[in-house]
Amino acid sequence: MKNYLPPFLKSYGFSILLIASIILGAIFGMIYQKEAVRLKPLGDIFLNLLFTVIVPLVFFSISSTVASMTNLKRLGKILSVMILIFVITGIMASAVMIAAVIFYPPASGVNIPLPATADLQQIKAGDQMVRAFTVPDFPHILSKNHMLPLIIFSMLVGLAASAAGEKGKDFSRFLASANTVMMKLISFIMYYAPIGLCAYFAYLVGVFGPELLGSYARAMAVYYPTAIGYFFLAFTLYAFIAGRAYGVKKFWTHIIPPAVTALATGSSMATIPANLQAADKIGVPKDISEVVIPIGATMHMEGSCLAAVLKIAFLFGIFQMPFAGIETILTALGIALLTGVVVSGIPGGGTIGELLILSLYGFPPEAFPLITMIGTLVDAPATMVNATGDNVSSMMVARVLGGKEWMKG
Repeated sequence: MKNYLPPFLKSYGFSILLIASIILGAIFGMIYQKEAVRLKPLGDIFLNLLFTVIVPLVFFSISSTVASMTNLKRLGKILSVMILIFVITGIMASAVMIAAVIFYPPASGVNIPLPATADLQQIKAGDQMVRAFTVPDFPHILSKNHMLPLIIFSMLVGLAASAAGEKGKDFSRFLASANTVMMKLISFIMYYAPIGLCAYFAYLVGVFGPELLGSYARAMAVYYPTAIGYFFLAFTLYAFIAGRAYGVKKFWTHIIPPAVTALATGSSMATIPANLQAADKIGVPKDISEVVIPIGATMHMEGSCLAAVLKIAFLFGIFQMPFAGIETILTALGIALLTGVVVSGIPGGGTIGELLILSLYGFPPEAFPLITMIGTLVDAPATMVNATGDNVSSMMVARVLGGKEWMKG
């Protein structure tokens, strides 16, 4: 006898379960506070399962997609449109936070004593670029810490398989088959998601909750509502641009699992599997989603753009400098865009972005730990915005390349 579920539960049942799990986790965190760290291993199991599958998933999804392309010009179009959309959405996010911090300065009346001088290493641009795009040996590429080299290697393998013609057909079929197996593995791992997310969110609230209510409360009072507002309003707008009312419906029907995964784990990488599943259900063509989402998890960070502006405005308040003037605001916009779209793909990109803030505005090294703490406190909602932005960006790429009718209602 078949078990028939109401249409609403078919569409939103798993999403409701995940939301309930993080609410329950937050309650546990508030009740047990620091003791909630005991639940962290249950969350770590989920995170480790996701991290374990990321490298083979990204490799097989990108290489199989590129290998199956008969017209490689389409790959160039996908990458070009993707970069344009990443830049535009990064600018939009930065502009939203600039407006928010002007309206409600995040450090007004806040008095945080400056910590001891931070030991900062100089940025060597050449070395950073080499590390961003390549690794010295093959075993190093089998790590989630080298995502851009992995993505480039995957594309080259796909191109080689395509260029090999008839002799490469068997290898191309292997790549496609392995990709199917990886997606099925993801569906198995997601069965554990409610337990893992509940445990991890309990840990986050229990450990970092007091900091949110302490010296940084005013800054968090700016970031959290702004990020949540951007999440609902901007992404609804982007989904509408991509697919009109039907696009908005499909987007919100399937985006909750990856969004909740990102919120609880604080990792865009860990969200790639759920994000690819959601894009497939939304109807984004695989050759678009399997290129845009893995690259986006590495170098498309709208939440980080929001955070970069907050960090700048926070330091301006701490050092009693007016966050005003066209030059100050344009510099903040530029730094935020660099942090969220360009520098994020370089290993240690978050630190580099923070060093850029100090150097371009002339803040002392003692300010470094202050903005590092802000980065820690905003990590969860920032990652949710980052990961969700990758998904809706893939929808917009599909709209540009597929025309108005790419999504059939």
